[in-house]
Amino acid sequence: METLRELYKIGCGPSSSHTMGPRKAADSFNRRYGQASAFRATLYGSLAATGKGHLTDFTIREAFYPKPVEIIFDNETVMPKHPNALKLEAMDQAGHVIGEYVIYSIGGGAIRDEENFGKQLGNIYPHKSMTEILQYTSQKRMLLWEYVEECEGAGIWDYLTEVWLTMKETMKRGLAKRGVLPGSLNLERKAQRYLYKAENSPQYLRRMNNLFAYALACAEENASGGIVVTAPTCGSCGVLPAVCRLVQEICEFEDNTIIRALATASLFGNMAKANASISGAEVGCQGEIGVACAMAAAATCQLEGGDNQRIAYAAEMGLEHHLGLTCDPVDGLVQIPCIERNALAASRALDCATYALMSDGEHRVSYDDVLATMMQTGKDMNQAYRETAQGGLARFFKQKFLGKGEIKK
Repeated sequence: METLRELYKIGCGPSSSHTMGPRKAADSFNRRYGQASAFRATLYGSLAATGKGHLTDFTIREAFYPKPVEIIFDNETVMPKHPNALKLEAMDQAGHVIGEYVIYSIGGGAIRDEENFGKQLGNIYPHKSMTEILQYTSQKRMLLWEYVEECEGAGIWDYLTEVWLTMKETMKRGLAKRGVLPGSLNLERKAQRYLYKAENSPQYLRRMNNLFAYALACAEENASGGIVVTAPTCGSCGVLPAVCRLVQEICEFEDNTIIRALATASLFGNMAKANASISGAEVGCQGEIGVACAMAAAATCQLEGGDNQRIAYAAEMGLEHHLGLTCDPVDGLVQIPCIERNALAASRALDCATYALMSDGEHRVSYDDVLATMMQTGKDMNQAYRETAQGGLARFFKQKFLGKGEIKK
């Protein structure tokens, strides 16, 4: 597995695969062909289907500014290696192509060219499965966050401190804002309202309403193109911060305790990225919200005193019970149903952690098993349900409401 720095990325929403990845590719291509007079970007597959709603064209134009960029949305060509594919071309003054680059945005802001596709670059973790990690840490009598430190080095704590501070700032901004999110849906921000209701709710409802408010704050900031942390993606960025903040407030933990939980959570996100996928275009939303729930369940279980086996059990449940979840963003925007899914997955993560803590830690289905299942499920899933906005809720909602001025959610 790669360093967790490649999992927790800090950047602008609304999509790690559609915004962060293409921007990274465009910036690199622009540096390579700085002498070019103009550029052309051809988007394929999911990037073509939902690129406008995910601001792919905007971020590519921004990367090459002030030079002109032609954006082509090719909905017919199927590229062989991944649904998120783009071709960048550099032109001279006469319009002749002087350079070309085909790149795949594989999820979580990571990109691969054709030569390096399928490779894990810069591996620093010696074990290739969660089963191996659990066996190793058991033999060494080591906690999972200690294993992360052993592999990453002590310097990783400075980076995770930045990650946690950024998550908190994202929640703070999201809770302070009102109004309507950009895009065709005219979707109202709800985080501030939920926070207000939480403060005026009976005690037994207050904590859950706070959790919803924190998750909504991150997801709404992401939908508006704000700064977020991929955990593991932009579209699922609200789940882990929400549960960590809630548990911190309830238990009055220091930031260092939360940061260690983020380290543990990264193992489960990284394992999903290495052995399955966190790309909605490849496996549906089970790879985004499902993995985010697994990460949050692991973090919560550790914070509440769970041992390594119970932490792994919590993570396994978090993903197992999101298997088959489709990626069907309405009108190609990371809003409906994406924002609500962050709030509800945060709630489920707490449930999984509690359930695992009450158990003896033994479970028949391992995290490795559920990752393999998720990947196969994604391959079996009809393409219309994998971030094309052509099936599922996106299709039904568009047929029923779009163009009638009745969009309310």
